Amino acid sequence: MKYYLSLPWRLEIVPDPDEGGYAAYYPELPGCVTVGETMESAAVNAEDAKRAWLEAALEDGGPIAEP
Repeated sequence: MKYYLSLPWRLEIVPDPDEGGYAAYYPELPGCVTVGETMESAAVNAEDAKRAWLEAALEDGGPIAEP
């Protein structure tokens, strides 16, 4: 896990016009998406989402494409 968390994943944060706030996602991690009221909160939430996504992928034995 430590190895995957240390990789330079590209985080994208975009305004969410439908719900307000911001959506954050990692393009290399399909389905790893979160939101936040501010860009900063979206970035913090994205770190949690990334960890959860990686944990699930490792448990399931699914492929993890490196950035």
